[in-house]
Amino acid sequence: MKRIHKLTLLLAAVSSMPAWAASGVSFDHKDWEVTCDNTLTCRAAGYSTEEQPSGSILFTRKAGPNTPISGEVILAEVESADKTPKKLTMWIDDKFEGEAKAGKNDIWHLSAVQNQKLIRALKGTGKVEFRGAPDPFILSGDGAYAVMLKMDDVQGRIGTPGAMVKKGDKPEDSVLAAIPAPVIQAAQTETGKERPLTAPELAALKPKLVSTLTPDDGCDRLQPSPDDTAESDEGITLTPLDKTHALLSTLCWRAAYNEGYGYWVIDNALKEKPVMVTDSGTSYDAGVISLSQKGRGPADCMSMASWVWDGQAFRQSKVADTGMCRYIRLGGTWDLPTFIADVKPAR
Repeated sequence: MKRIHKLTLLLAAVSSMPAWAASGVSFDHKDWEVTCDNTLTCRAAGYSTEEQPSGSILFTRKAGPNTPISGEVILAEVESADKTPKKLTMWIDDKFEGEAKAGKNDIWHLSAVQNQKLIRALKGTGKVEFRGAPDPFILSGDGAYAVMLKMDDVQGRIGTPGAMVKKGDKPEDSVLAAIPAPVIQAAQTETGKERPLTAPELAALKPKLVSTLTPDDGCDRLQPSPDDTAESDEGITLTPLDKTHALLSTLCWRAAYNEGYGYWVIDNALKEKPVMVTDSGTSYDAGVISLSQKGRGPADCMSMASWVWDGQAFRQSKVADTGMCRYIRLGGTWDLPTFIADVKPAR
């Protein structure tokens, strides 16, 4: 599996920007991938080969003229019991190109000069290697050119001096500017405990929940087929949100290594039609519904999303994944969002 299957997550339409910018762009080719979020920040990740998982590198660049490129390195941990090396050095065609700087969470940082040398090597046939661990991290160049070209294309850099690959003399001010992230003002929520619905409440509300489902929703345990015995045995719960709203939840589906909970907003009187937020949630806490799903059993790749309560509805606040399933790090290698929002704390 080269990439995690993208969960279908509903994003609010933003009429002032192109459709692709509202939900981000993802592209992968061979051992490289790029993800650009709705603000036009792009992140390109390259990996060692699948046969020899030894590490990954991430280039990050914000939109706008003359913006710098940051470079980070993560060494493979899944199949290695060795501790983080004290020193990590970069080599191109067996020539020493300096040390990487150790950072938090065992992430190594490259200098601007190292980034440029690395990009030049990847545009050609240079051999890139990071030494320090018992086994070197040999970065695959397969797919790098196509991914860097896509990154330049999304940010409008092709033909400019600052392009990663196809440089030219177009003015830097022709590069696309960053798009502001949508703002979500989080609202205070009640501290009441989750409770199961009573039998009369369940009888009245379950048909309403079923009526919200579409053919694309995966809530088989709420509405099983006649031959399906997988109806949820966990019941439906209610959690207070505020003086006028509550949150309903139930297990919607369960697979080999993932499960998804459905979440609906309803009025406190339980009279109106509930509004579905997601059928694949993982948890709710203090006004935030979270989603975290494995791309495969070992959990070396994940998909994530979140929704924040603003007093009227749950607003999408993030959609992301952790990159290719490459046995680099349990819990995923990188944070590659396609959608982000600027969430203001509840007042």
